[in-house]
Amino acid sequence: MSIAFVFPGQGSQVVGMGKALADQFPVARAVFDEVDAALGEKLSAIMWDGPIETLTLTANTQPALMAASLAALRVLEAEAGLDLARDAAFVAGHSLGEYSALAAAGSLSIADTARLLRLRGTAMQAATPVGTGAMAAILGLDFDKVAAVAAEAAEGEVCDIANDNAPGQVVVSGNAAAVERACEVAKREGASRAILLTVSAPFHCRLIASAAEAMREALAGVEVHAPRVPLVANVTAAPVSAPDEIRALLVRQVTSTVRWRESVAFMAEQGVTRLVEVGTGKVLAGLTKRIARQVAAVSIGAPEDVAAFAAAPAQA
Repeated sequence: MSIAFVFPGQGSQVVGMGKALADQFPVARAVFDEVDAALGEKLSAIMWDGPIETLTLTANTQPALMAASLAALRVLEAEAGLDLARDAAFVAGHSLGEYSALAAAGSLSIADTARLLRLRGTAMQAATPVGTGAMAAILGLDFDKVAAVAAEAAEGEVCDIANDNAPGQVVVSGNAAAVERACEVAKREGASRAILLTVSAPFHCRLIASAAEAMREALAGVEVHAPRVPLVANVTAAPVSAPDEIRALLVRQVTSTVRWRESVAFMAEQGVTRLVEVGTGKVLAGLTKRIARQVAAVSIGAPEDVAAFAAAPAQA
Protein backbone atom coordinates (compact mmCIF):
# COMPACT_ATOMS: atom_id res chain seq x y z
CA MET A 1 0.00 0.00 0.00
CA SER A 2 1.38 3.43 -1.03
CA ILE A 3 0.17 6.43 0.96
CA ALA A 4 0.21 10.20 0.46
CA PHE A 5 -0.37 12.72 3.22
CA VAL A 6 -2.05 15.96 2.17
CA PHE A 7 -2.80 19.22 3.96
CA PRO A 8 -5.82 21.52 3.49
CA GLY A 9 -5.95 25.15 2.43
CA GLN A 10 -8.05 28.21 3.08
CA GLY A 11 -11.77 27.59 3.45
CA SER A 12 -11.42 24.65 5.84
CA GLN A 13 -11.14 26.83 8.95
CA VAL A 14 -13.72 26.57 11.76
CA VAL A 15 -13.77 27.97 15.29
CA GLY A 16 -12.62 25.25 17.67
CA MET A 17 -10.32 23.50 15.22
CA GLY A 18 -7.60 21.53 16.93
CA LYS A 19 -8.87 22.16 20.47
CA ALA A 20 -9.90 18.56 21.18
CA LEU A 21 -6.43 17.39 20.13
CA ALA A 22 -4.74 20.03 22.29
CA ASP A 23 -6.90 19.13 25.29
CA GLN A 24 -6.12 15.43 25.00
CA PHE A 25 -2.54 15.27 23.71
CA PRO A 26 0.45 17.28 25.02
CA VAL A 27 2.25 16.94 21.65
CA ALA A 28 -0.63 18.78 19.99
CA ARG A 29 -0.69 21.48 22.65
CA ALA A 30 3.05 21.97 22.09
CA VAL A 31 2.47 22.78 18.40
CA PHE A 32 -0.06 25.50 19.23
CA ASP A 33 2.27 26.90 21.91
CA GLU A 34 5.13 26.98 19.39
CA VAL A 35 3.01 28.82 16.81
CA ASP A 36 1.78 31.31 19.43
CA ALA A 37 5.37 31.98 20.47
CA ALA A 38 6.56 32.39 16.88
CA LEU A 39 3.84 34.94 16.13
CA GLY A 40 4.05 36.70 19.50
CA GLU A 41 0.32 36.35 20.10
CA LYS A 42 -2.27 33.77 21.14
CA LEU A 43 -3.44 32.65 17.72
CA SER A 44 -4.70 29.50 19.46
CA ALA A 45 -7.22 31.59 21.41
CA ILE A 46 -8.64 32.94 18.13
CA MET A 47 -8.74 29.41 16.71
CA TRP A 48 -10.61 27.99 19.66
CA ASP A 49 -12.78 30.91 20.78
CA GLY A 50 -13.25 32.98 17.63
CA PRO A 51 -14.85 35.12 16.54
CA ILE A 52 -14.99 33.52 13.11
CA GLU A 53 -14.57 36.95 11.48
CA THR A 54 -11.15 37.28 13.11
CA LEU A 55 -10.16 33.71 12.33
CA THR A 56 -11.05 34.16 8.65
CA LEU A 57 -8.72 37.14 8.23
CA THR A 58 -6.18 35.72 5.81
CA ALA A 59 -3.21 36.60 8.02
CA ASN A 60 -4.78 34.46 10.79
CA THR A 61 -6.32 31.68 8.69
CA GLN A 62 -3.09 30.64 7.01
CA PRO A 63 -0.93 29.97 10.12
CA ALA A 64 -4.00 28.64 11.98
CA LEU A 65 -4.71 25.92 9.43
CA MET A 66 -1.04 24.96 9.44
CA ALA A 67 -1.04 24.73 13.24
CA ALA A 68 -4.09 22.46 13.22
CA SER A 69 -2.51 20.21 10.59
CA LEU A 70 0.84 19.91 12.34
CA ALA A 71 -0.84 19.25 15.68
CA ALA A 72 -2.79 16.38 14.13
CA LEU A 73 0.38 15.06 12.51
CA ARG A 74 2.27 15.09 15.82
CA VAL A 75 -0.54 13.13 17.45
CA LEU A 76 -0.43 10.58 14.61
CA GLU A 77 3.30 10.20 15.18
CA ALA A 78 2.94 9.82 18.94
CA GLU A 79 -0.20 7.69 19.10
CA ALA A 80 -0.26 5.74 15.83
CA GLY A 81 3.48 5.29 15.29
CA LEU A 82 3.46 7.28 12.06
CA ASP A 83 6.85 7.92 10.49
CA LEU A 84 6.46 9.96 7.31
CA ALA A 85 9.91 9.04 6.01
CA ARG A 86 8.98 5.37 6.27
CA ASP A 87 5.25 5.41 5.61
CA ALA A 88 4.61 8.13 3.01
CA ALA A 89 5.30 8.09 -0.71
CA PHE A 90 4.48 11.81 -1.10
CA VAL A 91 3.24 14.87 0.73
CA ALA A 92 1.24 17.69 -0.84
CA GLY A 93 -0.85 20.63 0.29
CA HIS A 94 -3.49 22.87 -1.25
CA SER A 95 -2.15 26.43 -1.52
CA LEU A 96 -1.12 27.38 2.05
CA GLY A 97 -1.30 23.64 2.79
CA GLU A 98 1.91 23.28 0.79
CA TYR A 99 3.68 25.04 3.66
CA SER A 100 2.06 22.61 6.12
CA ALA A 101 3.28 19.71 3.99
CA LEU A 102 6.83 21.09 4.01
CA ALA A 103 6.76 21.55 7.79
CA ALA A 104 5.41 18.01 8.17
CA ALA A 105 8.26 16.66 6.05
CA GLY A 106 10.92 18.56 7.98
CA SER A 107 11.75 21.00 5.20
CA LEU A 108 10.65 24.03 7.26
CA SER A 109 10.49 24.47 11.03
CA ILE A 110 7.03 25.04 12.51
CA ALA A 111 8.06 28.46 13.82
CA ASP A 112 9.40 29.59 10.42
CA THR A 113 6.30 28.21 8.71
CA ALA A 114 4.01 30.16 11.02
CA ARG A 115 5.88 33.40 10.39
CA LEU A 116 6.01 32.80 6.62
CA LEU A 117 2.27 32.16 6.49
CA ARG A 118 1.50 35.25 8.58
CA LEU A 119 3.55 37.29 6.11
CA ARG A 120 2.01 35.49 3.13
CA GLY A 121 -1.52 36.20 4.33
CA THR A 122 -0.73 39.84 5.09
CA ALA A 123 1.02 40.37 1.74
CA MET A 124 -1.75 38.72 -0.26
CA GLN A 125 -4.35 40.88 1.46
CA ALA A 126 -2.34 44.06 0.91
CA ALA A 127 -1.59 43.38 -2.77
CA THR A 128 -4.91 44.73 -4.04
CA PRO A 129 -7.38 47.30 -2.69
CA VAL A 130 -10.39 45.66 -1.07
CA GLY A 131 -13.21 45.13 -3.56
CA THR A 132 -11.12 45.43 -6.71
CA GLY A 133 -10.52 41.69 -7.06
CA ALA A 134 -12.75 38.63 -6.96
CA MET A 135 -12.76 34.85 -7.30
CA ALA A 136 -15.42 32.49 -8.61
CA ALA A 137 -15.89 28.75 -8.73
CA ILE A 138 -16.96 27.44 -12.13
CA LEU A 139 -18.70 24.09 -11.86
CA GLY A 140 -19.48 21.65 -14.63
CA LEU A 141 -16.88 22.69 -17.20
CA ASP A 142 -13.47 21.10 -17.76
CA PHE A 143 -10.19 22.95 -17.35
CA ASP A 144 -9.69 23.81 -21.03
CA LYS A 145 -13.19 25.18 -21.34
CA VAL A 146 -12.74 27.38 -18.26
CA ALA A 147 -9.39 28.59 -19.62
CA ALA A 148 -11.22 29.69 -22.78
CA VAL A 149 -13.95 31.34 -20.69
CA ALA A 150 -11.35 33.24 -18.66
CA ALA A 151 -9.55 34.43 -21.81
CA GLU A 152 -12.82 35.68 -23.32
CA ALA A 153 -13.92 37.40 -20.11
CA ALA A 154 -10.63 39.20 -19.45
CA GLU A 155 -11.14 42.01 -21.98
CA GLY A 156 -7.77 43.50 -21.10
CA GLU A 157 -8.12 42.86 -17.37
CA VAL A 158 -6.84 39.92 -15.31
CA CYS A 159 -8.87 36.71 -15.22
CA ASP A 160 -6.62 33.78 -14.37
CA ILE A 161 -7.27 30.20 -13.33
CA ALA A 162 -6.48 30.09 -9.61
CA ASN A 163 -7.35 26.49 -8.72
CA ASP A 164 -7.84 23.38 -10.82
CA ASN A 165 -9.43 21.46 -7.97
CA ALA A 166 -11.15 18.49 -9.59
CA PRO A 167 -12.93 17.54 -12.81
CA GLY A 168 -15.68 20.12 -13.22
CA GLN A 169 -14.45 22.36 -10.39
CA VAL A 170 -12.18 25.20 -11.48
CA VAL A 171 -11.71 28.58 -9.74
CA VAL A 172 -10.95 31.83 -11.57
CA SER A 173 -9.40 34.94 -10.00
CA GLY A 174 -8.69 38.50 -11.07
CA ASN A 175 -10.29 41.90 -11.49
CA ALA A 176 -13.82 41.88 -10.09
CA ALA A 177 -15.48 42.92 -13.34
CA ALA A 178 -13.57 40.30 -15.34
CA VAL A 179 -14.47 37.53 -12.89
CA GLU A 180 -18.13 38.58 -13.01
CA ARG A 181 -17.99 38.45 -16.81
CA ALA A 182 -16.42 34.99 -16.57
CA CYS A 183 -19.41 33.80 -14.53
CA GLU A 184 -21.80 34.97 -17.23
CA VAL A 185 -19.72 33.48 -20.06
CA ALA A 186 -19.39 30.20 -18.18
CA LYS A 187 -23.15 29.91 -17.74
CA ARG A 188 -23.60 30.59 -21.44
CA GLU A 189 -21.07 27.84 -22.19
CA GLY A 190 -22.96 25.28 -20.12
CA ALA A 191 -21.55 25.56 -16.59
CA SER A 192 -23.91 24.07 -14.03
CA ARG A 193 -23.04 26.88 -11.62
CA ALA A 194 -20.75 29.91 -11.41
CA ILE A 195 -20.39 31.10 -7.83
CA LEU A 196 -18.64 34.25 -6.65
CA LEU A 197 -16.58 33.31 -3.59
CA THR A 198 -16.42 35.24 -0.33
CA VAL A 199 -12.71 36.03 -0.25
CA SER A 200 -10.67 38.98 0.95
CA ALA A 201 -8.35 39.09 -2.07
CA PRO A 202 -7.96 37.55 -5.54
CA PHE A 203 -5.57 34.71 -4.71
CA HIS A 204 -3.37 32.87 -7.23
CA CYS A 205 -3.50 35.46 -9.99
CA ARG A 206 -1.23 38.14 -11.43
CA LEU A 207 -2.86 40.92 -9.41
CA ILE A 208 -1.01 39.85 -6.27
CA ALA A 209 2.50 39.81 -7.77
CA SER A 210 3.72 42.08 -4.97
CA ALA A 211 2.96 39.27 -2.49
CA ALA A 212 5.18 36.93 -4.52
CA GLU A 213 8.06 39.40 -4.18
CA ALA A 214 7.47 39.65 -0.44
CA MET A 215 7.68 35.85 -0.19
CA ARG A 216 10.85 35.80 -2.29
CA GLU A 217 12.54 38.09 0.23
CA ALA A 218 11.22 36.19 3.25
CA LEU A 219 12.14 32.74 1.91
CA ALA A 220 15.68 33.89 1.14
CA GLY A 221 16.21 34.35 4.88
CA VAL A 222 14.73 31.02 5.99
CA GLU A 223 16.51 27.69 6.24
CA VAL A 224 14.91 25.15 3.87
CA HIS A 225 15.95 21.50 4.12
CA ALA A 226 15.33 18.69 1.67
CA PRO A 227 12.02 17.14 2.77
CA ARG A 228 12.04 13.62 4.21
CA VAL A 229 9.30 12.80 1.67
CA PRO A 230 9.01 14.25 -1.86
CA LEU A 231 6.60 17.17 -2.11
CA VAL A 232 4.21 17.20 -5.08
CA ALA A 233 4.25 20.92 -5.82
CA ASN A 234 1.17 23.00 -6.65
CA VAL A 235 2.91 24.81 -9.50
CA THR A 236 4.23 21.76 -11.36
CA ALA A 237 2.08 18.84 -10.11
CA ALA A 238 5.39 16.97 -9.88
CA PRO A 239 7.70 15.95 -7.01
CA VAL A 240 10.38 18.29 -5.71
CA SER A 241 13.06 17.82 -3.06
CA ALA A 242 15.82 20.38 -3.75
CA PRO A 243 15.64 23.30 -1.28
CA ASP A 244 16.38 26.01 -3.87
CA GLU A 245 13.68 24.63 -6.15
CA ILE A 246 11.23 24.53 -3.25
CA ARG A 247 11.92 28.22 -2.53
CA ALA A 248 11.43 29.16 -6.18
CA LEU A 249 8.18 27.20 -6.47
CA LEU A 250 6.77 28.75 -3.28
CA VAL A 251 7.35 32.18 -4.81
CA ARG A 252 5.70 31.19 -8.09
CA GLN A 253 2.83 29.54 -6.21
CA VAL A 254 1.49 32.93 -5.03
CA THR A 255 0.39 33.94 -8.54
CA SER A 256 0.18 30.51 -10.22
CA THR A 257 -2.59 27.95 -10.62
CA VAL A 258 -2.92 25.39 -7.85
CA ARG A 259 -2.81 22.24 -9.98
CA TRP A 260 -4.54 20.01 -7.45
CA ARG A 261 -6.40 17.76 -9.90
CA GLU A 262 -3.15 16.93 -11.69
CA SER A 263 -1.27 16.51 -8.39
CA VAL A 264 -3.66 13.88 -7.07
CA ALA A 265 -3.81 12.18 -10.47
CA PHE A 266 0.00 12.06 -10.53
CA MET A 267 0.17 10.46 -7.10
CA ALA A 268 -2.43 7.89 -8.13
CA GLU A 269 -0.44 7.12 -11.30
CA GLN A 270 2.62 6.57 -9.12
CA GLY A 271 0.78 3.87 -7.20
CA VAL A 272 -0.72 5.79 -4.28
CA THR A 273 -3.75 3.85 -3.08
CA ARG A 274 -4.51 5.75 0.12
CA LEU A 275 -4.65 9.49 0.73
CA VAL A 276 -4.70 10.88 4.27
CA GLU A 277 -5.87 14.49 4.75
CA VAL A 278 -4.30 15.85 7.94
CA GLY A 279 -5.94 18.80 9.65
CA THR A 280 -9.27 20.57 9.58
CA GLY A 281 -12.15 19.57 7.32
CA LYS A 282 -12.65 17.00 4.60
CA VAL A 283 -12.32 19.09 1.44
CA LEU A 284 -9.31 17.29 -0.03
CA ALA A 285 -10.70 13.84 0.73
CA GLY A 286 -13.85 14.85 -1.11
CA LEU A 287 -11.91 16.12 -4.12
CA THR A 288 -9.93 12.89 -4.24
CA LYS A 289 -13.10 10.91 -4.77
CA ARG A 290 -13.76 13.00 -7.87
CA ILE A 291 -10.20 12.85 -9.22
CA ALA A 292 -9.11 9.26 -8.52
CA ARG A 293 -11.91 7.05 -7.28
CA GLN A 294 -9.55 4.11 -6.83
CA VAL A 295 -7.71 6.01 -4.06
CA ALA A 296 -9.18 5.59 -0.57
CA ALA A 297 -9.26 8.98 1.16
CA VAL A 298 -9.67 9.74 4.86
CA SER A 299 -9.48 12.93 6.94
CA ILE A 300 -7.80 13.16 10.34
CA GLY A 301 -8.46 16.16 12.55
CA ALA A 302 -9.99 14.86 15.77
CA PRO A 303 -9.01 12.33 18.47
CA GLU A 304 -11.44 9.72 17.14
CA ASP A 305 -9.86 10.01 13.69
CA VAL A 306 -6.44 9.29 15.19
CA ALA A 307 -7.83 6.22 16.96
CA ALA A 308 -9.28 4.93 13.69
CA PHE A 309 -5.97 5.50 11.90
CA ALA A 310 -4.04 3.75 14.65
CA ALA A 311 -6.30 0.72 14.18
CA ALA A 312 -5.28 0.61 10.49
CA PRO A 313 -1.83 2.23 10.44
CA ALA A 314 -0.04 3.57 7.43
CA GLN A 315 2.34 0.67 7.19
CA ALA A 316 -0.41 -1.98 7.27
